[in-house]
Amino acid sequence: MSTTVAPSAIPQRMPRKAAASAFVGSALEYYDFFIYGSAAALVFNHVFFSAADPAMATIASLATFGVGYVARPFGGLILGHFGDRIGRKRVLILTLVIMGVASLVIGFLPTYGQIGVWAPTLLVLCRLAQGFSAGGEAAGASTLAIEHAPENRRAFFSGFTMAGYAAGMVLATIVFIPIAALPEEQLYSWGWRIPFLLSAVVLVAAYVVRSRLDETPVFAEAQSVAAVKKFPAAEVFRYQWRDVVRVLVCSLFAVTQTTFTVFGLAYATSPAVGVDRGAMLWVATVSIGGSLVTIPLFSALSDRIGRRPVWIIGTLGSAATIFLYFWAISTGSIPLIFLGGFLNMTLFYSMVNGLWPSFFAEMFAAPVRYSGFAIGTQLGFLLAGFAPSICYAILGSGIDGWVPVAIFTGSCMVLSAIAAITAKESFRIPTDQLGVKALRVAATQKSARVPSSIGSTRTEVPNLR
Repeated sequence: MSTTVAPSAIPQRMPRKAAASAFVGSALEYYDFFIYGSAAALVFNHVFFSAADPAMATIASLATFGVGYVARPFGGLILGHFGDRIGRKRVLILTLVIMGVASLVIGFLPTYGQIGVWAPTLLVLCRLAQGFSAGGEAAGASTLAIEHAPENRRAFFSGFTMAGYAAGMVLATIVFIPIAALPEEQLYSWGWRIPFLLSAVVLVAAYVVRSRLDETPVFAEAQSVAAVKKFPAAEVFRYQWRDVVRVLVCSLFAVTQTTFTVFGLAYATSPAVGVDRGAMLWVATVSIGGSLVTIPLFSALSDRIGRRPVWIIGTLGSAATIFLYFWAISTGSIPLIFLGGFLNMTLFYSMVNGLWPSFFAEMFAAPVRYSGFAIGTQLGFLLAGFAPSICYAILGSGIDGWVPVAIFTGSCMVLSAIAAITAKESFRIPTDQLGVKALRVAATQKSARVPSSIGSTRTEVPNLR
């Protein structure tokens, strides 16, 4: 049954507020992401696991980082469903609350020495909650940003989703650097808890900004013509499954991020290499902090020349420079490590990282956009979640032991580039037409018909409900 909404009742586009909402929400998510990753690499193997087998404790600690990614597809499926059913804004506020509460609880958890195996069990439960929240956060923030953005600047405004990533990483590292410098007794007893407890401040700021934002005009208009789907996930798999698979493979780019930030930290500070913990945290801070500048620049570039060229250059450049980064770590030279980090993370990875919010969202029509985006990315991100533990397992011995890790990471970037080549260029397609052609082509054999673009009754496509 359709409802009629007067034009004045449709909310106006609010690109700056949407970009701010995406920025602060991602800042919270990636603040929590990085403090967990840093703690998993440096602390949790001592705090939440038995000291009887240090190597297994390290692998198990890194694996708890990956466990969060197991929950992400479920978060993408469930939160994406409600994001397409009841609106982007409501679900995004929920993701903030879940992420913030889970992080706070981690800060209060008892250790292995206090309650035994219940300590890692509770840690995993909190990590699952974080993953569930993250499964809907990026897709929702990106969807909200492009649906509020001006037609010819969608990548620029949605790129603030991942500028928030850079800000969250920098904030987390600034907090963690003095914590990591504490004597081990203090670090392992109470110091590691401080960054998790401070996430409450980021949560409050993100909640205030996000709660003041209106629902997107695109979703409101979809409601006005009864284009909201009862089961968006079923619709997206029925009509745009190829795009879900394409996004899944493209999402392998995220392996570089977790390999760089989590495994790279564990590898560099291991006894075999011996790079100072503080120095490596500063490498991450400077390399990722530079993305606050390069992400908007490359996002704006894709608004001018297209998504695919920027994506392909970024993925292949990241594949090449990850070899330089790990070689630099193996030398122990801090200037070389900074150079490798700049080329890999600040330059080439930023091309991809600032682009995927628009590139992926633009593949799907509005009624299924949140679901398609969230499910595709979170299935693809599964490998990224376990990349640190995989890298630790395939790490060779000797000065060239990093080579299998670089090959694994580079191969994922090449696969992402290949998948991007198969995507339709979307930067010039009007927002209300995004994904519509794919739906029309996929459903040409169906007999019922509905409007092809939200709010328009002149062009029809098969009924997708």
